[in-house]
Amino acid sequence: MTTTPPATPPADAPAPDFTPEQLARGRALRRAQLPWVLGGRAAGLALTLVLGLTPAGARLVAWCGPGWAARVLGGAALLVLLGQLLELPFGARVRVVRRAYGLVTQGWGGWAVDRLRSLLLGLALALPTALGVYALTGWSTRWWWVPAALGAAALTVLFSFLFPLVVEPLFNRFGPMPAGEQRTALLALAERDGVAVRDVLVADASRRTTALNAYVSGFGATRRIVAYDTLLATAAPREVELVVAHELGHVKHRDVPLGTALGAVGAAVAVAVLAAVAGWQPLLAAAGATDLADPRSLPLLAACAAVLGALTGPVQAAVSRRVEARADRHALELTGDPDQFVAMQRRLALTNVADVDPPRVLELLFATHPSTARRIAAARQWAADAADRPSEPR
Repeated sequence: MTTTPPATPPADAPAPDFTPEQLARGRALRRAQLPWVLGGRAAGLALTLVLGLTPAGARLVAWCGPGWAARVLGGAALLVLLGQLLELPFGARVRVVRRAYGLVTQGWGGWAVDRLRSLLLGLALALPTALGVYALTGWSTRWWWVPAALGAAALTVLFSFLFPLVVEPLFNRFGPMPAGEQRTALLALAERDGVAVRDVLVADASRRTTALNAYVSGFGATRRIVAYDTLLATAAPREVELVVAHELGHVKHRDVPLGTALGAVGAAVAVAVLAAVAGWQPLLAAAGATDLADPRSLPLLAACAAVLGALTGPVQAAVSRRVEARADRHALELTGDPDQFVAMQRRLALTNVADVDPPRVLELLFATHPSTARRIAAARQWAADAADRPSEPR
């Protein structure tokens, strides 16, 4: 019996973008952390449903005291605290997994401080919101959602504006990029794109992670290019430009203001849906509350909001993937450099230990960006289309 030797690729075949070892490493990380990521989400949703759809949540709120304000504030604080505590072991395990792959540089003390900051931020948002909602339901259990919807839309816009000014500095320190070729090139790239940028900043991401990233944040006079110090230390200058060109695409296409506007509309619609669902008498009875003006209905509102968020998550992810793909095309059109775009995608995937071609169902349900394989294929298709287009006359 003769054995047919394995086929070998032709001598002029392009080299694969990733070796089998690199592909296996990305898949291994995804498989190692995915059960803990999904487990944390599932556990949080389960806790919210148990508290919201049974009298357990009402008893928890009643335990906070007899007064209206004590129940609203205490109930909201307990819901935030319990959610954070339940998620803690799952987040810690994901951190252990990522540390084993060299993606975590921060110690446990720094991580604990960050979690405390997240908790305080969550309380700062949840407590005034809960007070406002129950002040409105006390005013009218039928029409409370109208001013609440308007308030939710306004808060979405305000938070989008304040996030880079107030929230980002809580978790990272930013400094101006030193004068030099890299800063000049990035400012020139923004000028060529017609995007006004106030400054180029460097975020001290290396004290937490080895992952690479850059983004453009702020509006108008507050807009700035922000690059992770890990990106500047690892990537070639041209690759940094490609990352920033992608982020400039978001500004050029007004993705942030449009996303904020859509988020504001979505928040208003969500309030109306919550009012209709949570105000259904059988659900209120199951939750141990008399009506929506009763602070004991707070866990029910939280449960309905959690279910609504879970159901709309895949739709939001799909919209995000389209927006990111458009920003990729913008980067290619701005730089005209598909080869460096591919090199940049390779570096990001390898440094971030990404699964470059994850199962399609995971991408559809959770991914906010196209997979690395799809982004590279799109860049090569763009290059092929550009080669077929006739040159413009001089």
